[in-house]
Formats: sequence, structure tokens, C-alpha cells
Amino acid sequence: MSPRRASRKSTSGSIDANILTLKFMAMHMKVGVLALQGDVSEHVAALKSALIQSSIKGCVVQVRRPSELECLEGLLMPGGESTTIAKQLDRFGLRKPIIEMAGSGIPVMGTCAGCILLSSEILDQGIRPVEPLGLMDISVRRNAWGRQVESFEMPLKIQGLDSEFHGIFIRAPRIERIGAEVESLAQVEKEHVMVRQKNILGLTFHPELSHDPRVHALFLGMLKP
Repeated sequence: MSPRRASRKSTSGSIDANILTLKFMAMHMKVGVLALQGDVSEHVAALKSALIQSSIKGCVVQVRRPSELECLEGLLMPGGESTTIAKQLDRFGLRKPIIEMAGSGIPVMGTCAGCILLSSEILDQGIRPVEPLGLMDISVRRNAWGRQVESFEMPLKIQGLDSEFHGIFIRAPRIERIGAEVESLAQVEKEHVMVRQKNILGLTFHPELSHDPRVHALFLGMLKP
């Protein structure tokens, strides 16, 4: 079991509680990437780069079964096709464990289709309705920025980063509503493209394709040892 507290002593040579926590975090950080479909390998590589950038010793694992969620400090849900990923979540029995995991306070980050599945409402349900996980109080519309040929790239000002981030939008969803507890971290033409609600982070773009691990490093900063 991970130690949550360490006593702080005033005697000479004592170990500061924060230092002890950081050392534990450096030795035991374990982050998962949902590996059902989408840019799995790209996210794994980005997280590994972010671990190095953040001077954290840890590992990144691919998740396909409920048992592989155990002992994770965080979970990343990649983009892909939201209908397919939702079906796979149910097929492999991952839906309930992920909801419970997020409810316990473990951070979850979703990009593009991952963000769609984190939402509480999908506005454009077609003949094959997708049931979202309901982890964020947001309403989304799929492919709202256009089809593949209408994908675009642009610099983003993201809260927490000291310089612009290269945003890559591919068949991106649009966040059309955010709840009172949802914080907007980045916008494009006053539309939300990166949002956070407590331990849940949603992005409509693909940070894993930018060759810049800073957004993944922001996610790692949300994790606890």
C-alpha cells in the first residue's frame, strides 16, 4: 500500500516528509494507457518522454483488462473511434472499473475520442448510440470541426505552460457545454479545447503527435504517489 503520510521530525538528520514522498513517487510511478484502439504507442512514447522531462522514474503500461488497472497512479484514454472504444470497454469489462478508479480520485486523461467518452453527454448520437462514462460535466459533439480532410493545426495557449503548444486537431470533437466545476485550460476562438474537472482532464486535440511532452507532463503533475 502506498504511504500517504510520513512524520516530520525536528531532530538533526531527520527525513523531510515531502522528500520521502517524492522519492517514493520517483520509484513507483506507474501510468496506464488504455490500449483498445487509437494512438496507443504514441501516447506511451509521450508519457515516457514526460517522465524523463519531469525527472520521475516510472513505467508506462498498456491496459486491456481490468486487472491491469491495479496499482496505477493514472490512466490515459487515447483518441480513435468512440463507438469502437465504447464497445471494447464493455466487452472487456473495463467500464465500471474505470468509473470506480476515477471516483476514487485517480487522474484520468482523455484525448479526442477519449474526451468524448469522459463526457456526461454526447449531443450527436446516431443509429449506434455511445454511452459515455459520465466522468466530466461536459457536452460534446463528435467530428464537429469537420472530417479528416478538414483537420487543422494551430498554436495553443495552455494554462500551466510558459509558451505556446502546437495543437493538432484531427476529426476533433467540440465541447459545447461545460459545467460549473469544469475549468477551461485552453480555447480556440473562445471554444474549449482542453478542460479539467478535479482529477479528470479532457482534450479535443492530439498532444501525442506534437513531439512535445509538456501536456503529458502536466497530466503527470496531477498524479499522486
